[in-house]
Amino acid sequence: MIAYLAMLDVPRELVRYLARLLAAQRRLLGTRRRTRALTCYYQALMVLIWFRKAEDTALLGAGFGISRATAYRYIAEGIGVLAAQRPDLHEALERAAADGWAFVILDGKLFDSDRLAEATTSVKGATIDAWYSGKHRDLGANIQAVMLPDGLPIWTADAMPGHLHDLSCARELGVTAALNWAAAELNLPALADAGYDGAGHGIKTPPSSPPTAKPSHSPTAA
Repeated sequence: MIAYLAMLDVPRELVRYLARLLAAQRRLLGTRRRTRALTCYYQALMVLIWFRKAEDTALLGAGFGISRATAYRYIAEGIGVLAAQRPDLHEALERAAADGWAFVILDGKLFDSDRLAEATTSVKGATIDAWYSGKHRDLGANIQAVMLPDGLPIWTADAMPGHLHDLSCARELGVTAALNWAAAELNLPALADAGYDGAGHGIKTPPSSPPTAKPSHSPTAA
């Protein structure tokens, strides 16, 4: 393999911020100094490269002089400390309302995944792959997200099995309850697509199109 220099287009302060989180995590775990293959700064840098450039993990680890297994472990640790900083959904909605936004957007997306050995029972009683989406005809995880009107996500849910529909995921995770609360208490409604019909008063979906009236034909006079 050949090493080369590259640039990462993220602020240096972001690297330092993640490095501080990783340092706090190491203190919490009681990790002794100089027992890790990378310093907190270089571990943070590697994690951000993975996020920003979607580098192959084995090659990314080799660039930092660590094994594939260590690279996977360090990236997972970085994701974990970042995820721990996220606000809960109620806090995110309160912040959006305080910032003056008129509404938020609810949407779900199926993210590709490898096959998992997990089966479940469909509504028809058949045994199906829990992570297979019939709608998308693909394996994946359903991720629900709440976004500002400009598209910036303010909260994302835990991954749910791909066979579940958006509305089922949102209800099971308490998303619909939180959004209905935000509409009533914060005057912050949510907009969503038709897949969320029936989610509650605070979640606005497109109106159903009325049936098109067929033109009447008068009998032609002879």
